[in-house]
Amino acid sequence: MTLLASALPAVGAAFAASLVEVVEAFTIVLAVGSTRGWRAAWVGTVAALVLLGGTVALVGPALLRVPIHTLQLVVGILLLLFGLGWLRKAILRAGGVLALRDEAALYSRATRELADGQGGPVTTRAALDWIGVITVFKAVLLEGMEVAFTVLAVGAGHGLILEASLGAAAACVLVLAIGMALRQPLARVPENGLKFGVGILLTAFGVFWTGEGIGLSWPGAEWSLLALIGLFAAVGLGTAWLITRSRSSLREAS
Repeated sequence: MTLLASALPAVGAAFAASLVEVVEAFTIVLAVGSTRGWRAAWVGTVAALVLLGGTVALVGPALLRVPIHTLQLVVGILLLLFGLGWLRKAILRAGGVLALRDEAALYSRATRELADGQGGPVTTRAALDWIGVITVFKAVLLEGMEVAFTVLAVGAGHGLILEASLGAAAACVLVLAIGMALRQPLARVPENGLKFGVGILLTAFGVFWTGEGIGLSWPGAEWSLLALIGLFAAVGLGTAWLITRSRSSLREAS
């Protein structure tokens, strides 16, 4: 039961975080494929995935050789910082302080920039388009590094790297299957809501691993994760509500 309690949040965090990052990377892949050619898009994607896979294969086993409490403390602090960053931006977006991310608008801007000076969109090229390859490679690598970090971080604390990897892989397959079937940016994915949830999950994991790293005995062991998730969800939603209410009051006063 304790394994299930820790595995489900780990898989969920990896799936949600990966879903967000893969949607963002797919927007660039689609833009490159539509304007510079699908050959360049696939070459850049595969090259980035091979590099990411090699990195995870090297780093994953090395992490398992680190003393568990040291690993939990270091990973916990990193997750806490990473999660609080996601949660802060999500709260500000929910409160209307920051603009919501619009994948359709980002896709339109990317296609305009990539097609600029090329005589309009093209779908086939005799030679490999290296600008397209590099553009996709950078996008997939950067977003993929965040996925890899999340998988290693939420999975390493209790040897759940495989479970977290399965959650990330499921998200990748889902986005690619839907995206390639539609051949358009996944603008209807509730990306900002997902980022809110991911920020909550990563922050909860960060607090939990940090506590275990300093020798804290959590009540109910891994089940405490659910309480931490509920706590940060309440704080995050409450803060977003307060920001929205304050902004509304200021507008009415002015």
